[in-house]
Amino acid sequence: MRTVAVVGASLAGLSAARSLRKQGYDGRLVVVGDELHRPYDRPPLSKEFLAGTLGEAELALESDDEDLAAEWLLGTRAVGLDHRGRTVRLADGREVRADGFVLATGAAARTLPGSEGLAGVHTLRTLDDARALRDELARGGRLVVIGGGFIGAEVASTAYALGLEVTVVEAAPTPLAGPLGEAMGAVVSGLHADHGVRLVCGVGVKGLSGESRVDAVLLEDGRSLPADIVVVGVGARPNVEWLEGSGIALDNGVKCGADGRTSLAGVVAVGDCANWYDPRAGHHRRVEHWTGARERPDAAIATLLAQGAVEPGVPRPPYFWSDQYGVKIQFAGHAAAADSVTVEAGSADGRDVLAVYRRAGDPVAVLGMNQPRLFTRWRKQLAATS
Repeated sequence: MRTVAVVGASLAGLSAARSLRKQGYDGRLVVVGDELHRPYDRPPLSKEFLAGTLGEAELALESDDEDLAAEWLLGTRAVGLDHRGRTVRLADGREVRADGFVLATGAAARTLPGSEGLAGVHTLRTLDDARALRDELARGGRLVVIGGGFIGAEVASTAYALGLEVTVVEAAPTPLAGPLGEAMGAVVSGLHADHGVRLVCGVGVKGLSGESRVDAVLLEDGRSLPADIVVVGVGARPNVEWLEGSGIALDNGVKCGADGRTSLAGVVAVGDCANWYDPRAGHHRRVEHWTGARERPDAAIATLLAQGAVEPGVPRPPYFWSDQYGVKIQFAGHAAAADSVTVEAGSADGRDVLAVYRRAGDPVAVLGMNQPRLFTRWRKQLAATS
């Protein structure tokens, strides 16, 4: 390969570029990114950066002396892939011709229909999103967070610490039941009530009211929640529309093998846009976690450079963490695979729980709340036995 194009300049794309050099690739390397910013760390956007305790320089993922000898094409998005012509078409009219491609275009925050153009309504995915929301939160007022997932909960926690009046609306009866299961989802989401943050569950959002600026969130049961600021945290969708018509297999993202291989030769996918095959589960999973974006590119790049069959290793169980109301929450594995969950240390009431999820007696996931040492021990055991 003389030229490799990495499409996507966030953590997964940067990790792929690093892996290319680490694995001996010394040819032309082009990195395309739709944002103007160099690669930056996203997890702090909903926490330290939003709170104003972390600056933009501290978000940088590249070290000052790092040089990947790459061409960076930033501020322009990919709009098409011509596999036969071996080119990526960009929105500004340019084309990038390459022998190999790494698709790392990530995911975009889902929006609330009808909220377009209404001031005071935010999503949080990018640095620019975080800048705009941070400026609004600094003015204070009433915040309504739509969606009780981890991003929504982190924003609520940050806003609470800044002195805002916060309400969280979750359509499901129990927040976080998907990633954590109902029992532990209720325990973790109980942090809201512990700190006087109102939690409204089991009801959907009908819409928003306001002329030029939002003034309330309208619920499907007829209630109206006054709001000066609204944050929509209802999940993300993979950025793969630009690949339609390219011939690549799409299914909740770019469909990949356990090694990142796609249906097109010389094309691999990593990060939030990639739906990898999980040999443990026997089906595909699209994992939107920081660790996956950092670790999986090594396998994908090995596949790309080999230009042939590569025996994929079994990836570690997915891991993510969250900081809410001063509590560090860590999770590894898949809660949906469990048929039981037991508290091994601490207590739910004390919000210092260490819970192990099991299937037929074997551990398949572990949750820790302010239990970093025990959690690390269980996570290692989980990786060894999975």
